[in-house]
Amino acid sequence: MQYMLMICHDETFRPPEAVEPEVVAWVEEMKRRGVRKSGDRFRPVSDAKTVRVRDGEVLLADGPIAQTKEQIAGYELIECANLDEAIAFASKHPMAKLGTVEVRQVWRS
Repeated sequence: MQYMLMICHDETFRPPEAVEPEVVAWVEEMKRRGVRKSGDRFRPVSDAKTVRVRDGEVLLADGPIAQTKEQIAGYELIECANLDEAIAFASKHPMAKLGTVEVRQVWRS
């Protein structure tokens, strides 16, 4: 089963430089185990666009879809046997100590 880990933190948050090597180590371990399928950081929310179509009209807005304190800053797509395993891997992500990691199973039809 695939799970999306959404890495979230306050838009003003700047991780300490010491976190970068920890994130690289986590990514490398997940690759080595064959768990990580893809992942990356996102550009700032100031670069985001929200698209809606209502009555055939495209409505474009600046910024994220929701106005919240924490924003999705990046993602990791992992493949695990079950939710418990996905949570275990998410809890080891360095950003879980500094922000929030939301875990969602990818819905396959």
